[in-house]
Amino acid sequence: MSIHFDHTNMLASMVGEKNGLTAREIGGAGGAAKDALAGFRKLSEKGLYGFPHLPFQKDTIQEIRRFAEEMRGSYDTVCVVGIGGSALGAWALDNAMRGPHPVQGEYSADFPRLVILDNVDPSFIAAALDSMNPRKTLVVVIAKSGSTAETVATFLVIRDWMVRKLGKKANRRILAVTSAGKGDLKKLATAENYRTFHIPDNVGGRFSVLSPVGLVPAALIGIDIRKLSKGAAAMTHSCWQEDLAENQALRAALLHYLLLTRKGKTIQVAFPYSNRLWGLAFWFRQLWAESLGKARNRKGKAVHTGQTPVAALGTTDQHSQVQLYMEGPNDKVFSFWAAGRFPDAGRIPRNGTGLEAFDALAGQSLEKLIQAERVSTAAALTGNGRPNCTFTLDRIDEEHLGAFLQFMEFETAFAGELLDINAFDQEGVELGKKFTYGLMGRPGFEEYRERFEEYEKRRRTAGADR
Repeated sequence: MSIHFDHTNMLASMVGEKNGLTAREIGGAGGAAKDALAGFRKLSEKGLYGFPHLPFQKDTIQEIRRFAEEMRGSYDTVCVVGIGGSALGAWALDNAMRGPHPVQGEYSADFPRLVILDNVDPSFIAAALDSMNPRKTLVVVIAKSGSTAETVATFLVIRDWMVRKLGKKANRRILAVTSAGKGDLKKLATAENYRTFHIPDNVGGRFSVLSPVGLVPAALIGIDIRKLSKGAAAMTHSCWQEDLAENQALRAALLHYLLLTRKGKTIQVAFPYSNRLWGLAFWFRQLWAESLGKARNRKGKAVHTGQTPVAALGTTDQHSQVQLYMEGPNDKVFSFWAAGRFPDAGRIPRNGTGLEAFDALAGQSLEKLIQAERVSTAAALTGNGRPNCTFTLDRIDEEHLGAFLQFMEFETAFAGELLDINAFDQEGVELGKKFTYGLMGRPGFEEYRERFEEYEKRRRTAGADR
């Protein structure tokens, strides 16, 4: 298993001192990197943050595998009801291991499809229901808090649909992934005897892909979760090393931190050159944004920090975004994600046409072309003073994917330590949730309904003044 991080094009010698990092800048920050490592390790060993320990949860992994084997052949659809970290990880795993949507093979009991209901658009939910057979569907409802409005509302719709079609048998085809000792979803799961898997209290949603949140759907669609965890475990050992040459996640965090704070690179473009990694870019987008976008540091000082993540797909977005990246504001750093090898090179036929544009490619391969496109884009960006780096997975399989997921989570945690922020809270998300609870009439949130009404009054006044 091999993952390689190449930061050469982040250096001043490649993109100039205004946009890149000098050896002195990197060396001078080595102490801060070691402090970040030590600080996070101390918090992890105290039990405050649990994602580093997830790959070693052998009993949980075995329990999930046994359940998946018991249910195998009784369904052709796994319907995940969740949002954010409760949905994006499963989608990323499915895309990477079984192929991107919508070109996966025909689904069946031997190759069940994954349907993820992560939005409350009524047309979307209705179309999903029309596409599924309740007798061949397993519903996995995921919410750590047990009270996420979107998940609860969607699940009430799905639960009613299942009960109307299956009666009391519906409960056998519903399982819950939630906290062990709290929350309304846990109470409902207990009352209705749903099979339940628990999320550790010290693992937040966006860091939960290697917990039952991601492993249960993955196992049900046939992904080898032991290999996922094996790759993540190997990466965890690397991520506790002090040597920046060996600890690539710490090195990546340090360089992105320096480019943000010293060179003004406030945007990071995650640029996978593989459709199989496209879902992972959306998972990463939440991880990086929610973890690092913070108003205050740990001392309470207003900092309004964070690096905005953008997802782009190579080669597709060379034709939709790269013009801006090449000639627009130089406020970005680009992270290319590459597959070292593809399962099928995609041989281009040798048939000649007598036309230069066609014959130049005849007899070559799509793999050679996509790799050439990636390195050419990196070279062009570098020539325009745009810093970039490349993460290369030797191949896209369970071990490499598990390792890359763990790499990104460690990099995020280290970046939070370097920025002196809490990368594991999300206060900026909570106010909107509270307004929603107030508008939907949830008891205890009347204050937020009143605050929203005041907001609406200000809007009407502002509108009248136009």
